[in-house]
Amino acid sequence: MLATKTELMTAVVQETYGGAEVLRVAERSVPAPKADQVLIEVEAAGLDRGTWHLMHGIPYIIRPAFGFRRPRQPIPGRDVAGRVASVGSSVTEFEVGDRVLGIAPGSFAEYALTKVDKLVSLPSGMTPVEAAALGISGLTALGAVIDKGGVEAGQQVLITGAAGGVGSYAVQIAAAQGAHVTGVCSEGKGEYVTALGADHILDYTRESITTTDSPYDVIVDIAGMTPVKELRQSLTPTGTIVLVGGEGSNRWTSGFGRTVRAAAKSPFIKQNLVMMLASESALDLERLVQLLGAGKIHVPIDSVYPLDQTAEAMRRLESGAAHGKIGIEVNGEIRGS
Repeated sequence: MLATKTELMTAVVQETYGGAEVLRVAERSVPAPKADQVLIEVEAAGLDRGTWHLMHGIPYIIRPAFGFRRPRQPIPGRDVAGRVASVGSSVTEFEVGDRVLGIAPGSFAEYALTKVDKLVSLPSGMTPVEAAALGISGLTALGAVIDKGGVEAGQQVLITGAAGGVGSYAVQIAAAQGAHVTGVCSEGKGEYVTALGADHILDYTRESITTTDSPYDVIVDIAGMTPVKELRQSLTPTGTIVLVGGEGSNRWTSGFGRTVRAAAKSPFIKQNLVMMLASESALDLERLVQLLGAGKIHVPIDSVYPLDQTAEAMRRLESGAAHGKIGIEVNGEIRGS
């Protein structure tokens, strides 16, 4: 039976900005799709750093777009996998019952709405949790390594934050391109990053990236905590730095100010400093699915939490202990049905 406006669903909601303590489970009305939208019966959702930023409302510069005093979208979550429950009047790409993956704001719920151009078909043999953990982090890594970084075979590539959600994909994609990959992570995560395809490990708690003898052709800076000046010292004279991370102590701009300043400097120097914003298009999702199908990457799952333990999942993300992606299982009963 299809969902209707009058039906209720279980969702994780937040009525104010803050830490994991603001997340609670509540009932909300099932939304109805507009003409170009798809209503998804959510099987699983993925947790990413961007969802953390939206939960906190940090940096403050994002609030004009997402809500000044409280989130305009009270249900967090963006990565999604599930089954099409209903479609808008202009949607022809999917039918009710199709299984899909992609991006859907408000995915920490039993149902979520999204536009048709943010979805692709879920490949056979892929679990819902794996599918839900692919989207934003995989798209960010794909764009940073290939589209912005232009990584090619034989190049020396450094990836900071190599054990995180985006980093785990970036290491795999760079290795699949034939690059020599150095992954920056803490000592306890070195074996994990090596298994992803890194040739070398740099423990940031003991070593500086500036100690390397051979400069890098491409640096993918996901952690966002190393000064750009230091990154440039480790780069070839005409190399590329892709700035992905937006972390930092400034609550107004976080690390985005650093990123914008670096990108503004790029036209005046030989080195290429570029800012990475993730694509959310179905075309790029298809590229990721093709990499999966070719065995060049896999989905790195750290842990899986049920929907009512989303706050605990967020605390694990905040702790920095996760290796790869954290999944949220929303509706396990429909898996494989």
